[in-house]
Amino acid sequence: MWFEILILIIGIAYGFLHKGKEGYWHLLKLGLLIGIVLGIIFAVISMFTGIGLLLGLAGGIGIVVGIVILVIIFLVGAFIGDFLEGISKKKPAA
Repeated sequence: MWFEILILIIGIAYGFLHKGKEGYWHLLKLGLLIGIVLGIIFAVISMFTGIGLLLGLAGGIGIVVGIVILVIIFLVGAFIGDFLEGISKKKPAA
């Protein structure tokens, strides 16, 4: 729970501090790629340590799903940060 909140706060900070609109689709594809690579690496490692093929594949799929969920939470935070950046940039009517 705390880790997800931290990811959301980091996403808000990223969206607020990074100038302009973020490439949400690019960030999602990059997160998916990182998740797949890490899932494959950990699945191969677990198969070689004697855990078994089925358990190694299940763990790899779980890692991919977990990372994709965290990337989506980060993107929601980045969207909120972009929204807050847009509000802070608007000039007040005099």
